[in-house]
Amino acid sequence: MKENLTSMAKRLGISVSTVSRVLSGNAEKYRISPETAEKVKAEARRCNYSPSLVAQGLRRQKTRTVGLLLPALTNPYFAEMAGTVITECRRRGYTTIVIDTMEDTATFNDGVAQLVSRQVDGILAAPCGQDPKFLEKVDIDIVPVVLIDRYYENSALPFVSTNNFKGGYDATRFLLSHGHRNIACIQGTPLSTPNNERVRGYLDAMDEERCGEFISVTGNEFSIQNGYTEARIMLAGENPPSAIFSLSNTITLGVLKALREAKLRIPGDISLVSFDNYSYMDYMDPPLTRIGQPVEDMATLAVKILFERMDSRGQASSQLKLSPSVISGESVGFVKPGRQAGA
Repeated sequence: MKENLTSMAKRLGISVSTVSRVLSGNAEKYRISPETAEKVKAEARRCNYSPSLVAQGLRRQKTRTVGLLLPALTNPYFAEMAGTVITECRRRGYTTIVIDTMEDTATFNDGVAQLVSRQVDGILAAPCGQDPKFLEKVDIDIVPVVLIDRYYENSALPFVSTNNFKGGYDATRFLLSHGHRNIACIQGTPLSTPNNERVRGYLDAMDEERCGEFISVTGNEFSIQNGYTEARIMLAGENPPSAIFSLSNTITLGVLKALREAKLRIPGDISLVSFDNYSYMDYMDPPLTRIGQPVEDMATLAVKILFERMDSRGQASSQLKLSPSVISGESVGFVKPGRQAGA
């Protein structure tokens, strides 16, 4: 540890104590300039050095706080998740510190460092990026970590998520059962495991029906703008789809705007299935068919697993995938006679 701090201080041309104070969250206390503090943090990120390691071996008594990192609190899905986590932690006498990571890996890593510098007793996180090493080190050396909604492939970190493959598969099969073949899929963040699993479910269902020529996966983020942009582009193409499968509620809102501007009727002109379930979808015209995720169960189980690990500090890993459900609305119609979907 000392060698790491020393080598970092030498590269930056500052004292070891300055590096230590910045990485332990005490820069302001010791009147270290924001510029110097940022240089230290940037160097720590560059060499994959966890600021939390400074606190290793210096743990105090429990602070009765839990950290929660989510990628977009403006998304109703994550807002609902946060609400359940906060309630479950409060029920156990704990305060939750919530950080919005804004789908940015550097912001996520800084958020983890902030939580550890505050000496939280455990961390719940929907991670950004695809490299688990940083969180694995925090989990082993500092405080227990449990992932929620998102997780890493080939990592022992415990998680609770939806069976996103099944959700993507079931949604696509639902459209196929109504005669659709030209089904477009608008995805979210490609680095997100849930997104990739939903896409995989879509692809498997399309392949089963030999619909390879109609496969279309576009988009790059879980946002309204992404849904709107991708829908406008595909609707203006030579062979627009007869159905759209949007991989989040936010993407769906953008798709709906595009369809309205194109004066297309749902499901008369085009069918639509969304991932995520919210009561407002029943009040849309028409009510939307969607894939419901067990958000409350997911958050409750993740909190339970975290507290079990906080109590025992055992490294046993629980990795759970909860089943989604198809909630049938009125946004999917049968392909009209004489019209081969999208042709």
